[in-house]
Amino acid sequence: MKNLDRIAPYAVGLLLLLVWEIACSAFKVPSFVLPSPMEIAVALYQNIYVIWFHSSQTLLTTLGGFVLAVIFGTGLGVAVGSSRMAYSSLYPLLIGFNSVPKVAIVPVLVVWFGIGIVPAVLTAFMLSFFPIAVNVATGLATIEPELRDVLRSLGASQTDVVRKVGIPRSLPYLFASLKISITLSFVGSVISETLASNRGIGTLMTQASANFKIPLVFAGLVVIAFMGIAMYAVFAAAERRMTGWAVRGSNFAVGG
Repeated sequence: MKNLDRIAPYAVGLLLLLVWEIACSAFKVPSFVLPSPMEIAVALYQNIYVIWFHSSQTLLTTLGGFVLAVIFGTGLGVAVGSSRMAYSSLYPLLIGFNSVPKVAIVPVLVVWFGIGIVPAVLTAFMLSFFPIAVNVATGLATIEPELRDVLRSLGASQTDVVRKVGIPRSLPYLFASLKISITLSFVGSVISETLASNRGIGTLMTQASANFKIPLVFAGLVVIAFMGIAMYAVFAAAERRMTGWAVRGSNFAVGG
């Protein structure tokens, strides 16, 4: 059963690719409308060096924005979750900021920092820090009042409660948010590269689309998808290693 669980994602993926290939061939769909998986693979092979040049930039900007999101989001989440006043005053601001379409902010970032890597890093950061801050704050804010009272009666300060109970308790929330945030970071990077950059997968797809090289556009999407899956797998493995205690006894343990 466990082996079947591991094989299932690959089997479903291969089945979808086969159906896609057969449908494109049977209905004679033009490649500039919807390229077949084989045409996408050919585009990947023929443009491998160009794709590597652009994808390395996207990976760099994504990780840069993600690291900033982890630092800022974790710190803000601890501050918000450990204080009831901070939670009630800052949480609505977080919701409001997250509601602003980030694509509308990119032109402003370009005016401030120019075209290049900085707007892409900041866009990746803005899209990915919110889940981290909210999940960490939730993990800290949901400590049982009885547990707080017991710790206080034993002489623990608020800092001791946060450090010894709150932060360990929020680790499952943190890792869950990291898996979401890393994929959102890729979205932010590509959005910025599409609008205001001279290098990156977003730039490559924009140029390919302008030249009606639709298989190359899909090749860029495939590369982004694989990088996102790889980074997700990294944090899923770290989650299993560091927070296995949180899912013990569950049939739906992450990555189990």
